[in-house]
Amino acid sequence: MSLTIQDLEKVQQQFPEYRMELVQGNIVVMSPSGYESDEVAASMIAQLYNWVKPRQLGRVAASSAGFRLPNSDLRAPDASFVLAARLRRSPKSFAQLAPDLTVEVKSPNDDLEQLRAKIREFLALGTRVGILLNPDDHTVEVLYSGKEPVVLHDGDLLTVPDLLPGWEVQISDLWSPEFD
Repeated sequence: MSLTIQDLEKVQQQFPEYRMELVQGNIVVMSPSGYESDEVAASMIAQLYNWVKPRQLGRVAASSAGFRLPNSDLRAPDASFVLAARLRRSPKSFAQLAPDLTVEVKSPNDDLEQLRAKIREFLALGTRVGILLNPDDHTVEVLYSGKEPVVLHDGDLLTVPDLLPGWEVQISDLWSPEFD
């Protein structure tokens, strides 16, 4: 039986403490990500927000912002960016589009291939750039539709010039700090 957004909303009302996605007609309950991966996501969101907000380029959201995609799925990336021209006002509920940029952060229990598949799904539905952050080996994969991923390491610079001109982030600045 294939479920709908309305079915998901009913289940979400019964269990508001759970984050859920609708993927190919199935409800997927999202577990907590783990401290380190959430800290990395927060770092990426801060980097994006601090560049986007003063320039009024668009909207940056965290993992609770859902997107109703053209294929009827409801997905929530760990971080996202939507150009201002595409989303002039924040919707009260879910944005009915694919974000321009989607970011996934590998959590301890995540499978890298499933994360890549999620990003590729976003790309197939209109997302322009996908980024996969892997705190385990300090790598960043930048994915574009129809192209090979670009893999970056500590010492490299993350840029997305076609979407965020001038934005630069040192890869090493994305990871959780270690205090003495």
